[in-house]
Amino acid sequence: MMPKSRMEVFSDGVLAIVITIMVLELHEPTGASFAALKQVAPTFVAYLLSYAYVGIYWNNHHHLVAALKQASGEILWANLFWLFWMSLMPWATQWLGSHLFATAPTVVYGGVLLMCSLSYYLLQTAVLRQAGRDSALVALFGRDLKGKLSVATYLLATLSGFGWPAVSYLLLTIMAVVWLIPDTRIERFYQQRATQGSVK
Repeated sequence: MMPKSRMEVFSDGVLAIVITIMVLELHEPTGASFAALKQVAPTFVAYLLSYAYVGIYWNNHHHLVAALKQASGEILWANLFWLFWMSLMPWATQWLGSHLFATAPTVVYGGVLLMCSLSYYLLQTAVLRQAGRDSALVALFGRDLKGKLSVATYLLATLSGFGWPAVSYLLLTIMAVVWLIPDTRIERFYQQRATQGSVK
C-alpha cells in the first residue's frame, strides 16, 4: 500500500501538463481582423471540448481518490494506465483541430476518449474492489450503468467518425454535458461517511 497523496499529486501534475500543452497549441490568428479568427476556430473548438473533458476527469478523479486512505498496487497501475491515455489528449486535440470533420483525426480523437473512459472505469473498479463488497461506496455505484453507458457511447462516437463525423462530435459533446456535474454517488458516500473516516 502507498499513501494516496503521492498518486493524487502525480495525477494532478500530469493533468496540469496536459492542459498546458493543449493551450500552447492555440496559435494566434495570422491577421488583426475578426475574420482572421476563423482560421483558429476549429482548433479552439477542439481545445474547448478537450479542456472540458480534462476538467471532468480531474473533478471525478478527485472525488474517487478522496474515498481512499491508501492505494494498492492495482490502483496505482490502473491510475497510470488512465494517465497514459489522458496524456495523448493534446496530440489528438491538435490533429482534430487542424483537420476538423476529417475521418482519421475524428476516429483517433474518439478512440483516445474511448480509452480514457475505459481506463478510468478500470481505475474505478480497482478502487471499489479495495473498498470491499460490503462498502457503502460499492453499494452506491451498484451496477454502474452510467459508466458502462459512457464507454458504449464513446465506442459509438469513434465508429461514427468513419462516416458521420458530425454525429461523433454530437455524441462526444452530449457525454461531456452528462459528466459536467461531479458524480453524485460519491457525494452521497461522503455525506453518509462524514464522521466515519475514509475507506481503508
